[in-house]
Amino acid sequence: MHELALASSIVSAVEHEIARQNLPPIKAVVVRIGALSDVVPEALQFNFEAITRDTALATTQLIIEHVPLEAHCRDCHVDFQVHNLVFQCPECASGQVEVTQGEELEIAYLEVEDATESD
Repeated sequence: MHELALASSIVSAVEHEIARQNLPPIKAVVVRIGALSDVVPEALQFNFEAITRDTALATTQLIIEHVPLEAHCRDCHVDFQVHNLVFQCPECASGQVEVTQGEELEIAYLEVEDATESD
């Protein structure tokens, strides 16, 4: 159920930026969600649509970019994609790895209407 709180936080952040920068209508909100973020994209999408209905963001699209889980081996310095949550280097079999991406949960950017689009 934390997707509802997350969707609400996204809407609040977008509304804050609209007011702060006096932005034109928002076409899309692009969020990056890492594989380890524990977010169900479909639930986030549903909640975003539900809470923006009948608001200034009603026509705003939520675009979700999925960020795969990747790691770096501290022993042989290989970067690799982690599959099935196996944190072991595929080159040297070391378990001395650090996650380099896949924990993201962020608003990447906003797409705003061009002045010519609203005419």
